Amino acid sequence: PHDGYTDGPVLQSGFESFVGMHPVPVVYGLTIGEYGKMVNGEKWLANGIQADYTVIPMLNYHKTQRYPIDEKPSPNLPNAQSIALYPSLCFFEGTQVSVGRGTALPFQVYGSPWTTSLPYTFTPKPTAGAKDPFLNGKLCYGENLSAPARDLRQLELQWLLKAYQAYNNLSQSFFLKNLFFDKLAGTDELRKQIISGKSENEIRKSWQKGLADFERIRQRYVIYPD
Repeated sequence: PHDGYTDGPVLQSGFESFVGMHPVPVVYGLTIGEYGKMVNGEKWLANGIQADYTVIPMLNYHKTQRYPIDEKPSPNLPNAQSIALYPSLCFFEGTQVSVGRGTALPFQVYGSPWTTSLPYTFTPKPTAGAKDPFLNGKLCYGENLSAPARDLRQLELQWLLKAYQAYNNLSQSFFLKNLFFDKLAGTDELRKQIISGKSENEIRKSWQKGLADFERIRQRYVIYPD
């Protein structure tokens, strides 16, 4: 669902984790088969191991076409809207802001008890997909992004910046102490840019060289046309 475009910071050495293992941007614009070719071809497996790897191409698949999603990939990604918003909202999981786990609209709303100037309210509660959701039982103030449907072709920073600017809690930093935010971003630069007051345009501009360098690698492994 996020094929055919790339966006976000490229993961830097030292920020590898379960949520980011390779030097690719947040949105890397490849199918899983193409991505596997890249991992193998760039020798990113441990000790440079080369897998005996074969991709069986799909027929009539186009990278920029969007296809109906019949099965949820995760209990907290229940529909096309949540999937479209996921790359933009996932950064909140490293902050004091809920992404709606424990509500009927996971990854379609965001909010915090300490962003009271924002217009929408919700209270996370235990659900089948979130037994103990973040900010469980606390009234959160934020935004509802569930409508209209968004076919996003870029990572949107506006909601992250808006929440940071609205956040008002002197006893607790906006970013979690474990700096999981940096693992999600693949760098500490984005967090530092937000703290220093950089605009979305300034932040996006800082990604461009890394994205251009990555694109040269990516093109070697693309199987499908746009």
